[in-house]
Amino acid sequence: MNMNSAMILAAGRGERMRPLTDRTPKPLLPVGGKPLIVWHIERLRKAGFSHIVINHAHLGQRIEDALGNGAAFGVSIEYSREISALETAGGIATALPLIGADVFPVVNGDIYCEYDFSRLAGPIARLAAGHDQAHLVLVDNPSHHPQGDFVLENERVTNADIPLAPHPSRFTFSGIGVYHRALFDHTAPGEKAPLAPLLRLAIDAGRVGGERYAGRWVDVGTPERLNALDEELGKHHAA
Repeated sequence: MNMNSAMILAAGRGERMRPLTDRTPKPLLPVGGKPLIVWHIERLRKAGFSHIVINHAHLGQRIEDALGNGAAFGVSIEYSREISALETAGGIATALPLIGADVFPVVNGDIYCEYDFSRLAGPIARLAAGHDQAHLVLVDNPSHHPQGDFVLENERVTNADIPLAPHPSRFTFSGIGVYHRALFDHTAPGEKAPLAPLLRLAIDAGRVGGERYAGRWVDVGTPERLNALDEELGKHHAA
């Protein structure tokens, strides 16, 4: 059983990033001198995750050509190939045989985040002991998503009724989470399935923990955000 496995989601089409994504998969778009997905691989490796599963669909071969078997990055990479994108839960459920671990972190390939993945050791142990089915990393609501996704209080996640007046404890899901494979017991491999309904069921059952991350996080959803982040990182690393 590989407890050092992690998954990066890289199957999205990136419609809002066109025309950039017509020829380049969104996770391979460069920012701060390297592809978005490489930032994740390096941070996961630093935290001790040596086996990384990446799912892909749109221009997936380009991702494989760019990253290979992971040796250049000091990790082992396996690919879960989707003919068409299966959404988040479908993609994870399909990749479970490759992941191998009962509990594992997953990160969206199209975000930039300076989160320290070694912080997940506690949540991983908690899920492995059977207490929870998920642990979500939440961030302050960005301007393009002011209503947030979930309420976080005392490291427990509850469902936010939207729309409501702003709630001081309502945050946005960062795209970084830890999951127990049992969360996907009723998700058929190879079929499209979103993650949110599974999370909301687990939240209602009181089985989802969470944390707030206040560091640099960007949902790189538009060319404008990509350019702004690239400029910001360039200044940061030049300083």
